[in-house]
Amino acid sequence: MSEDLKDLRRQIDDADRELLKAFEKRVAISRKIGVYKRGAGSDFYDPAREAAKYEELKETAGPESRPYVEDLYKTIFDISKKHQNKPAFGVLGRSLPHTYSPQIHNLMCEDYSYSVIEREPEELDELFASGVFGGFNVTIPYKREAFARCDVTDEAATITGSVNTVVFDKDKTCGYNTDYYGFMFMMRRAGISPSGKKVLVLGTGGAASAVEYALKTSGAETIWFCDLETPIDYSNVYDECGDAEVIVNCTPVGMFPKVDKDLLDLDRFPSLEACLDVIYNPSRTLFLQKAQAKGLKTAGGLAMLVAQAYKAMKFFRGETHVADDITDEDAEVINKVITILESEMMNITLIGMPGCGKTILGTEIARITGRQHVDLDDAYTEEFGCTPAETIETEGEDAFRANESQVAAKYLAQSGLVISCGGGIVTREVNYFPLRCNSHVFYIERPLDILTSAGRPLSASRGVEVLYEQRREKYEMLCDHKLTYGKFEDKQEFLEEASGKVLKMIGGEG
Repeated sequence: MSEDLKDLRRQIDDADRELLKAFEKRVAISRKIGVYKRGAGSDFYDPAREAAKYEELKETAGPESRPYVEDLYKTIFDISKKHQNKPAFGVLGRSLPHTYSPQIHNLMCEDYSYSVIEREPEELDELFASGVFGGFNVTIPYKREAFARCDVTDEAATITGSVNTVVFDKDKTCGYNTDYYGFMFMMRRAGISPSGKKVLVLGTGGAASAVEYALKTSGAETIWFCDLETPIDYSNVYDECGDAEVIVNCTPVGMFPKVDKDLLDLDRFPSLEACLDVIYNPSRTLFLQKAQAKGLKTAGGLAMLVAQAYKAMKFFRGETHVADDITDEDAEVINKVITILESEMMNITLIGMPGCGKTILGTEIARITGRQHVDLDDAYTEEFGCTPAETIETEGEDAFRANESQVAAKYLAQSGLVISCGGGIVTREVNYFPLRCNSHVFYIERPLDILTSAGRPLSASRGVEVLYEQRREKYEMLCDHKLTYGKFEDKQEFLEEASGKVLKMIGGEG
């Protein structure tokens, strides 16, 4: 009887997840309707249509839900109207398929709605004059365009010539630069101080100008800029800036999807103490991983992204003078959002010996979280038209490993997946960076005597014990978390215990 109740509760959980997906979609459409109404200058509320909708929904509903449909939809309609009427803000750019700004603002503040605003350059004048939005954040390539359209700007925007936050205030357009505030928080969070230091900045775009302002404000002794067509470029940077103590990457090199790129040989900077990267996808860029391997302090761009949004949020709520000082209360809010975003953005990646339960555990975590589950062995079969075992038997292990690395790099660079890796993923160094670039890596350790060799030619030919000794240290070196479990009489007991542990460690999804 208790097992039946557990199954029913799992069914309820699954139904709730489907309801929440549909509700999210409906509320998002309500926000779009609100934007449309503002643009048209009319409310369009039709009580008769709403009454007819109740009757239509009752006729469509199933027999068990029909008595409750009107009560349910009265609440839903009220929520929709409330959401439509909220002040509207957003993020402005030309193409924003992967922006996290809506998630960040919706996590930080419920006073306004927030959406993606994609516009071509010739549409900017109309947008600024439309009155549809109370303001917006601005990203590449429009930060200087926004600056030119503002009536007043704050000191950071004026000095950098770059606006990333616009607020329409009665008869004037106000422009702010909160990117530098984000970079200040990014440094503070990582315990990095540029005061009195020699700093090398890679790139000369809008982000670099905000970083320069923050570095000067923080007392950096020397600031160099390196780019493709500047006096200091990537051919003479080691001669000109070899004594750099801090390096900041403000270029898109290393950003998803071309995550396997970086710009510098860090070994040629003997005085280097810290590296910062304004890129936030992937979470651990190749640049930062190389710095971490040298024992340097590092900081990734997600902290900057969230902190600049936090200050922008204050302007959106009507504050006109927001202090640059970062209080403990400010840091608490920003760090909470960073933790939630890291949980959502980063993959949950499972490594461990063949047969340790990675696939069934990955499937269960995906079910609970609503994420997509990718079993790299299945992805390999789909990619190459044969299973890993078939490739090993016909072409040898080296051919399989080379193919496996291609498949692993393809999926591990993505975001928000649950990934079950093959047991030998750790045997090739080329896989180390993809494994760690955008994943919480969990090593699942199980007793060797419960691991089966069926369908696993390497386990069968070499023996599980031999493979384990060859791989154990690499599993432990590459993982963020190690979970050790013995034998379970009930598979579901293992799944519940292990999945609960994983989700708690990454921030409590589900």
